[in-house]
Amino acid sequence: MRNLLLQSFIVFSLLVSCKETPHPQVRQDPPRNVFPGLFDTVQLSGVFPDSKTFPDCVPLKSPQEIMEAYQSSKGAAAFNLKDFVSQNFRLPAVTNKPFKTLNKSDVEGHINELWEVLTRNPTEVPVNSSLLQLPKPYVVPGGRFREIYYWDSYFTMLGLAHSGRHDLIENMVNNFASLIRTYGFIPNGNRTYYLTRSQPPFFSLMVRLLMEVKKEKADSILKANRDALEKEYKFWMDDRGIKKGAVGHVVHLPDGSVLNRYCDKGDWPREEAFKEDVKTAKESQKVSGKVYRDLRSGAESGWDFSSRWFADGKNLSTIQTTDIIAVDLNCLLYHLEQTLAMAYTRKKDDLKRTYMLELAERRKIALDRFCWDRGLGYFRDYNWRTLTQTPQLSLAGMYPLYFKMVKQNRANAIAVQLQRTFLQPGGLLTTPVNTGQQWDAPNGWAPLQWLAISGLNKYGNKKLAMEISRRWVSLNIKVFNRSGKLMEKYNVVDTTQVAGGGEYPTQDGFGWTNGVLLSLLKTELND
Repeated sequence: MRNLLLQSFIVFSLLVSCKETPHPQVRQDPPRNVFPGLFDTVQLSGVFPDSKTFPDCVPLKSPQEIMEAYQSSKGAAAFNLKDFVSQNFRLPAVTNKPFKTLNKSDVEGHINELWEVLTRNPTEVPVNSSLLQLPKPYVVPGGRFREIYYWDSYFTMLGLAHSGRHDLIENMVNNFASLIRTYGFIPNGNRTYYLTRSQPPFFSLMVRLLMEVKKEKADSILKANRDALEKEYKFWMDDRGIKKGAVGHVVHLPDGSVLNRYCDKGDWPREEAFKEDVKTAKESQKVSGKVYRDLRSGAESGWDFSSRWFADGKNLSTIQTTDIIAVDLNCLLYHLEQTLAMAYTRKKDDLKRTYMLELAERRKIALDRFCWDRGLGYFRDYNWRTLTQTPQLSLAGMYPLYFKMVKQNRANAIAVQLQRTFLQPGGLLTTPVNTGQQWDAPNGWAPLQWLAISGLNKYGNKKLAMEISRRWVSLNIKVFNRSGKLMEKYNVVDTTQVAGGGEYPTQDGFGWTNGVLLSLLKTELND
């Protein structure tokens, strides 16, 4: 009884400390709500090849004026939708034209030049734009991604650290803390149409990175961001007091364990992929609202899209993201719990520190109980509805390595699976199956290479770590020497081919590729 009362007191005190502070009224309406009817019509018409274009357009008149003009003219025989849009909206600017360094052999110099190309300075956001204001400069990924993205930014920061751009890392951490204080969480990106979801919670890792590069200010950095860390934790752990089944991001399992899932608040098509989502819902045999929420939740995972979310392991129309307890998400929340414990240690609050460490330990035990495949020696996602592990394997299963959540024998077993199932000529596959989705074979992605390489190193599996690093770096430089570009993702199976799949063409730039490549180059030079 005493323990339960103690826990209740701590939870209450955490919620009180996370109480929202007053903020100016912030417009949060996405374009679909601002331009009802018109938005759907434009998105379904195919006026723009990329569905993200129209949500990023800036209105040239007030929404009321535009809607009145639309309602009065849309039925006319001479009405042309494309012309109407061009007369009433300013198309988003090309944020970075294809950038090529003068010296193709100098990939490090190229990356250092790219930081300036990809940096955006805070400016006044146009009225009724979908862009959310940020107070400090930030780095965008590149291409069609004209805004800051949550989990991308951590891997970008790794490269900024090696480039000595500690000021920019601090600015981006401050931006994310500002988003948390304003909205209660970090959106997928700083757009109004992303305000129903977050992305993999890397904020605690960002704070730790900033503490590392500014060691002399580490205590003050942690103290300054403690409230933001608490608010983010509240966002992911808010079950509205319902301690049974799945509520929001929280899943209460039959044995009393608590783990987390990705879960967008919306059950309508994504504004930035409207036509594609409507098509998927029509192809599915499920209720459209469930399909839309699962698509949106797949976007929250950052893996949009992958066979790991598909009931049949093959088709997007069978997506079931909200039914799945995700290994990667729970590892990240484990790190957030540990970081909060660190913050409470510095604050000399032993009560909260002890409780946070207890929550982290419970999460580690539950993840082991439900997601560790003892026969295979690897972590799998868990379907909380069927109470079974999902059959699909993915690189998410190596996350516990990076966060040192397993003992050496299990780390060795995971290394065996990485080499046996995922390793290819260009690095690690995201999953071993080819579905035509971009987070499946034959593609490899920079953030997952980094986490796997770093995780293997932490357990002394340096030979495999260096081999993965060598193959990935070689592929990146090979493509760079051929094209003068660094890409969003790579084909790691056939290194002569470009990556593909998904809802849009492969983008170049590219924030997290730059950050990881520079980090690996510096790591190799230091070995």
